[in-house]
Amino acid sequence: MIGRTLKNYVVEEALGKGGMGMVYRARDTRLGRSVALKVLKPEMIQDPDRRRRFIQEARAASAVNHPAIAQIYEIEESEDTTFITMEYVDGSTVRQLVERGELDVPAALEVAIQVADGLARAHEAGVVHRDIKSDNVMLTRDGHPKILDFGLAKLLDPGGDSEPGASRLETVTRTQAGMILGTIHYMSPEQARGLPADRRSDVFSFGILLYEMASGSLPFKGASVLDTLHAIAYQQTQPITTLKASLPYSLQKVVDRCLQKKPEDRYQDLRETVTDLKKVKREVESGVTGGVPLLERVRFWLGGMTTKGMIWAAVAGAIVGGLLFSWLLGSEQRNWAGLLAIVVLGAFIFRRFRNRGQREARKFAKKASALKEVRLITLHQGQFTVVVEAPTAKTYLRLNAQLTAANERLYHGEPMTLVIKEGVPEEEIRKLLSSPGVQFLRDETKKPARLKAAGKRS
Repeated sequence: MIGRTLKNYVVEEALGKGGMGMVYRARDTRLGRSVALKVLKPEMIQDPDRRRRFIQEARAASAVNHPAIAQIYEIEESEDTTFITMEYVDGSTVRQLVERGELDVPAALEVAIQVADGLARAHEAGVVHRDIKSDNVMLTRDGHPKILDFGLAKLLDPGGDSEPGASRLETVTRTQAGMILGTIHYMSPEQARGLPADRRSDVFSFGILLYEMASGSLPFKGASVLDTLHAIAYQQTQPITTLKASLPYSLQKVVDRCLQKKPEDRYQDLRETVTDLKKVKREVESGVTGGVPLLERVRFWLGGMTTKGMIWAAVAGAIVGGLLFSWLLGSEQRNWAGLLAIVVLGAFIFRRFRNRGQREARKFAKKASALKEVRLITLHQGQFTVVVEAPTAKTYLRLNAQLTAANERLYHGEPMTLVIKEGVPEEEIRKLLSSPGVQFLRDETKKPARLKAAGKRS
């Protein structure tokens, strides 16, 4: 394609690859400017559905005029090639900026405000993007954000009602496609569950983008696609203020509202999001930001407690509270050593609650390693990976029973999960060993020595 001329455009450089086509930088010989060409993949040119959605991209995006949206110039066909001519944006994607650590809080807020304003304008024009992500937002060299790729956009009718089923999650089962529309980590719960999605789906995806820009990490990550989709649909995010203590709590409130699981609980209009983000920006610029209220910290911590944890917390609280109350009602010559003992007791009980998960994880690893079939145990983000050799049905039953027992003893946090792998190649073993969280490794090189020593003792 490089060097080829399409109409009055000379293709000069490949810029990127998407689900429906390649994007190139080209030279407009008629106007003497650089443009971006999005070309439909040749193998998809005969696919009516894909061709329709490709043309829809141009119509949807060209209906919106906003400085934060990359402008669409025209849609063209040249011989056997269909392509869209759009504004060429010279800069870096938000993902690249986050990975390079070039977005501080003021810059992230400025980008977020302009992107939200652009999306709000698109929604007013009846357009839902449906693929908001950090790869689809670029920052020009002079610092202006541009929303790219309305390839998954859906035109709404003037009344706001969409075609029945048109926005359901589309899983393309044909071999040449084999993809889920939208990027997994940025999907809304509606998209993840295959339910109808409207402009509030963009609000959720925007919340993920805001979370990523502010904290440097994604809120929903799983070991597999299904794990990630489940997290999006059902799990709560870790507050950004716990990832970066310097972030203002007012920003956390905006993120939380964007990432509500129920569409009706989110911002219904991104104009309101823009207003709130501007307030956060003024707060940050003034240098006076409010921290996380103590009540919110307690509520977040208690929110992850199990039923057993609640019971024991109530019992422990009653004991410590009773001792403290008795001390306060004591004589005027209070024994301060007694107060110190109560404080130490309270701290000890709190630490036991807080570290319960770590202790149960160690216990599980110790018990699982006693099984001769177990070769390697790793733990990452609450998920155990157990590599086994020549396992039997009993091996699986015992491992799952041990994990169930460990989860039942938890006081706080999400239940631990387990993945059992058999026949793992050595390359993957080395990869697991190089990652953090190795709990056990059976050293086969020492086995003969152990057996020999045991033989001598017998």
